Amino acid sequence: MKATTLKKKPAASKKTSPSFDAIYIKGARVHNLKNVSVAIPRNKLIVVTGVSGSGKSSLTMDTLYAEGQRRYAESLSAYARQFLMRMNKPDVDYIKGICPAIAIEQKVISGSPRSTVGSMTELYDYLRLLFARVGKTYSPISGQEVKKQDVNDVVEFIAGLPAGSRVQLLVPLKRHARRSQKEELEILLQKGFSRIYTLPAGETGKKAKAAAGGEVIRIEDWQESGSSRLPAQTYVLIDRLVAKDFDEDDRHRIADSIQTAFYESEGDCIVEVQGDRLYSFSNRFERDGMQFEIPVPNLFSFNNPYGACPECEGFGQVLGIDPELVIPDKRLSVYEGAIACWRGEKMKEWNEALIRNARKFGFPVHKPVAELTPEQYKELWTGNAYFDGIDAFFKMVEENLYKVQYRVMQSRYRGRTTCPSCGGARLRPEALYVKVGGADIAALVAMPVERLRAWFDELALTDYEQQVARRILIEVKHRLKTLTDVGLGYLTLNRVANTLSGGESQRIQLTRSLGSNLTNSLYILDEPSIGLHARDTLQLIGVLKELRDLGNTVVVVEHEEQMMKAADHIIDMGPLASHLGGEVVFEGNYEQILKDKNSLTGGYLSGRLRIDPPARLREWKRSVTVEGARLHNLKDIDVTFPLGVLCVVTGVSGSGKTTLVKQILYPALKNQLGDMAGKPGPHRVLGGDISEIAQVELVDQQPIGRSSRSNPVTYVKAYDEIRGLFARQPLSKMRGFQPKHFSFNVDGGRCDTCKGEGEIVVEMQFLADVHLTCESCGGRRFKDEVLEVTYRDKNIHDVLEMSVDEALDFFKKEKEVSRKIQPLSDVGLGYVKLGQSSDTLSGGEAQRVKLASFLGRGRVQGHVLFIFDEPTTGLHFNDIKKLLGAFDALIAQGHTILVIEHNTDVIRCADWVIDLGPEGGEGGGQLLYEGPPQGLKKVKKSYTGKYLP
Repeated sequence: MKATTLKKKPAASKKTSPSFDAIYIKGARVHNLKNVSVAIPRNKLIVVTGVSGSGKSSLTMDTLYAEGQRRYAESLSAYARQFLMRMNKPDVDYIKGICPAIAIEQKVISGSPRSTVGSMTELYDYLRLLFARVGKTYSPISGQEVKKQDVNDVVEFIAGLPAGSRVQLLVPLKRHARRSQKEELEILLQKGFSRIYTLPAGETGKKAKAAAGGEVIRIEDWQESGSSRLPAQTYVLIDRLVAKDFDEDDRHRIADSIQTAFYESEGDCIVEVQGDRLYSFSNRFERDGMQFEIPVPNLFSFNNPYGACPECEGFGQVLGIDPELVIPDKRLSVYEGAIACWRGEKMKEWNEALIRNARKFGFPVHKPVAELTPEQYKELWTGNAYFDGIDAFFKMVEENLYKVQYRVMQSRYRGRTTCPSCGGARLRPEALYVKVGGADIAALVAMPVERLRAWFDELALTDYEQQVARRILIEVKHRLKTLTDVGLGYLTLNRVANTLSGGESQRIQLTRSLGSNLTNSLYILDEPSIGLHARDTLQLIGVLKELRDLGNTVVVVEHEEQMMKAADHIIDMGPLASHLGGEVVFEGNYEQILKDKNSLTGGYLSGRLRIDPPARLREWKRSVTVEGARLHNLKDIDVTFPLGVLCVVTGVSGSGKTTLVKQILYPALKNQLGDMAGKPGPHRVLGGDISEIAQVELVDQQPIGRSSRSNPVTYVKAYDEIRGLFARQPLSKMRGFQPKHFSFNVDGGRCDTCKGEGEIVVEMQFLADVHLTCESCGGRRFKDEVLEVTYRDKNIHDVLEMSVDEALDFFKKEKEVSRKIQPLSDVGLGYVKLGQSSDTLSGGEAQRVKLASFLGRGRVQGHVLFIFDEPTTGLHFNDIKKLLGAFDALIAQGHTILVIEHNTDVIRCADWVIDLGPEGGEGGGQLLYEGPPQGLKKVKKSYTGKYLP
């Protein structure tokens, strides 16, 4: 079969020729690519597929995108080019027809508690701008709009009066505590003011109040009259004029007078019309005795000290008394002891006081706390004239903290809780006084994206506001539409980044990149369907087709069958991984790949090859149960997780899978086992055979190491054996080399220039950092004298450059090294280099390295519950088969595998399936089914059941 493939390859290459309508790659040799030549049609949706390690990313990211980036760099300034010219050019003869390239890679997004869906998609930045430009501020006291008037407002008011109207501009007379009335008047004369205006006692001078008996008096006359005291309502006359059709000079004169009035009174200007009416204007932003902040974008930023809530500093949470700990089970009533801190022998008197007096104010002590009205629940905390509430109880506890028992009690009920000052909005109160369409910014970011999109469609603005906000609204609506189209319509913009699943993070990154709406560009996407349910993949395909129809070339590295069906062109890399791959096995459309016998992908798509479910399901007798799970959208569900089997949690995107498993089950189990893993989400009880579990391991898509020097061979502990092997070589003994000399983590044998990194990072300030090969060691990481030590004619750098499969063959006589490396091959990572930096691994690859490390430990003492979050990320059908084999090996050792997954092959091979749904977000969170996979097909509400073969 190999011979046939090699014969056919040149023929396939001849079919492709340089074309005006194609990007032509000639002679690509990056990594394992074997002199590949291929034509990528322009303005089409192209899927590049193949087994993991076959060269997909080498062709798309490391050749096509790298060359596009390099050519862009050539257009930059000399300062930037002095670094960028040293960037390695992809090992390729030439690339013709390339256009500006944008890559959307698999990267784990920030886990910062300040990062939210809104900030990651840039939607929140546009909302801040919208509120700063067209937001209206409303007083919390009267509910009336707060307006700041300027000189032009007063000019237009006067110009709009009936012709011939006599107008006087006034300002209130200031009265300083340290100056006498005589001194005030002298100062006015020195400033050039000669008249004052007085009202009889009792007149307020507010807008539209009659100014009966108002009198204009010369200041000098008043001084000569010898009057002892000015009336309370005394004003300084700034100017007098008659309303008419003002010309430009008149307007300038009036504006100067009004400006003088605002300056003298520090913000006030009063217009008297026809001697009987006063109209008040103010250029201060205030109302109802309150001074308000002028809306600017930073006022709405919780990452800026100006806008952040001063109590929680923009986090939305503070360390305080946690209501979930105080009332852990809201299905109990007060009479049944729902308030946990009032259950003790001594503290129950607080509970009894409430029960005893409840009838006096109509409080339902027998009703479950969950069914209380918001007012009754608040009363439980604040108390009233008849009983002291929970707040008063904890105030008493705080006053007695000098006693150890009270310190213990307080610590038992303390936790991260919603900030009482901002209510979780993260912003200072002044920011929430500003509204657009009757809603403040906190209300908008708390809406699910689908509902927010509908809200913006119905938003009514004035013509002026439409002009100001037109560009902002275009960007907001486009991004909301993209979020909905990629299956994330159930998320809210205030959802914190570190609570998202791996698939959700990837699609948010996709939304951010697609929001720019570029044309005539090359988009390269690395598995955008990660974490998507089969139902939602069709929406994603629609987004990619829309991108293509704008005039872009969309290249997708993908294994998803639906994506291949929708593609205009498919390129299949292979035939296998690593040194056995790197060739174009197939080029053509979906119908053609089904008939191609040399394509492994075509074999699985056509059904010639397949992943068969087990002939018999494993039986189980023990389980762990979560009762009353109700975090985020979970609807108070009870779920059973069997032990000793392969259990799959599935459901459409946003149905609550990650919430149930990673945010409730995992931390609750860890806490029960004595390993504190944070606070689990709200649930009633964790029960079942917990004593059967010795430890819980979460195998997610986080990077395997924080350092760029971390790599697969160190993570599986095989590098210790390899270093020891090199230290035992004769030349090492002669030179006194120890295992540490072959480590790139400590000084001794590593290169002193790059500290064992093999590269130097240049910070570019305005561009992404540039990684340059170290000139001292040539990227080989070690000093020359260390590299002279060899084992079977290979030095330590050569070994680190080997793929896992090559290393297995090379070290076949070193049983301990082979034993530790073998699991990497077993989980489908035979193509990965031993020394490949961890920050170049995809999320799926990092997850499988972790799995390999567990497999390599041999038999672990006790029963381990392994939790995997979408482990098929980045896996070809053939690799999924290997992964399932690795799962079987762990289960055979007596462990449990719990998987969050959408892949239908994995679901079919499970022993127990838990399906959540039916929809995402508010429409999800229900337990639709738990049982063997085949039974899921009968559940009408289940979308998963419809897609199961």
